[in-house]
Amino acid sequence: MLAALALSQPASAAPAGAREQDLTLRNFRFHTGEVLPELKLHYTTLGTPQRDASGAVTNAVMILHGTGGSGHQFFQPQFADALFGPGQPLDTARYFIILPDNIGHGASSKPSDGLKARFPAYDYADMVDAQARLLDHLGVRRLRLLMGTSMGCMHGFVWGTTRPERVQAMMPMACLPVEIAGQNRMWRKLAIDAVRADPAYRGGDYTAQPLAGLRTAASLLLVAGLNPVQAQAQAPTRIAAEAALDTAFARTIAGRDANDLIWQLDSSRTYNPAAGLERMTMPVTWVNSADDFINPPGLGIAEAAARRLPQGKFILIPQSAETRGHGTHTWARFWQHELVALLARSEGR
Repeated sequence: MLAALALSQPASAAPAGAREQDLTLRNFRFHTGEVLPELKLHYTTLGTPQRDASGAVTNAVMILHGTGGSGHQFFQPQFADALFGPGQPLDTARYFIILPDNIGHGASSKPSDGLKARFPAYDYADMVDAQARLLDHLGVRRLRLLMGTSMGCMHGFVWGTTRPERVQAMMPMACLPVEIAGQNRMWRKLAIDAVRADPAYRGGDYTAQPLAGLRTAASLLLVAGLNPVQAQAQAPTRIAAEAALDTAFARTIAGRDANDLIWQLDSSRTYNPAAGLERMTMPVTWVNSADDFINPPGLGIAEAAARRLPQGKFILIPQSAETRGHGTHTWARFWQHELVALLARSEGR
């Protein structure tokens, strides 16, 4: 049950052969006009780049993580063991895998590095700009595949509507290509406000984490990630449910920084790629799950948006006791066959 409760899945250790590196982007200008003299973007790569006669990398796959996560979340066995090994869809002997820690996350620059509440108010456009500069640094003019989960799914729609020529195929998972509004904005804003309202937050200049506010925010994160069918099956009594929550709270709060969390949740505030969906001319397989609290299928948004994608295919994974709510995106067994089909239909494009 605990794996289903977290909004972003925990990081795992990098496998043998993974290469951890940092790219420093100097005088990085954010869309607010703020400038950071040095922005560190941490990233992990697997596999070896293959290049054409001009030196451009031809086999690059970039996978983008969710809110509060990092590139290491894709080393969990339910993802990595099904995709990266010999003969698997993203065999690292064939593909060059790029896993960034996005701005404000993981080992990349973030408020908790020292600037606290003075850290620039980054948004998804800034994060995608930094990703594009990382690809430039690596010699990747066009991605063979762009995948993304949750926030990374939304980044995919930003890529597709602003830089479609740089993506050969795309697989966004667990998001909607519309403004963050309604219930989705409400729970984010409630979590942000809970942290800021804690007297220990001190306007972001705290010396110890504001745990009361973080606990309330963690409550919202846990609910947002639940599959209710699985939760009922695995915790069918009050005692079992409360015991699971105690452990889940401890894990969700552990290692959290209040400013980092606020900036992460608020970075979606300007996201709205809806007007540009027709620009996404690459083959797209978009996967959501029916038990996703954050992107509930009852809104009817996904089906209408998918019809506007020139080569789009929308998949809704049915709810069951085996799915993982919003986190179904990280369990490859539910959608691995769709990835194989996407790679096949985008070959040579």
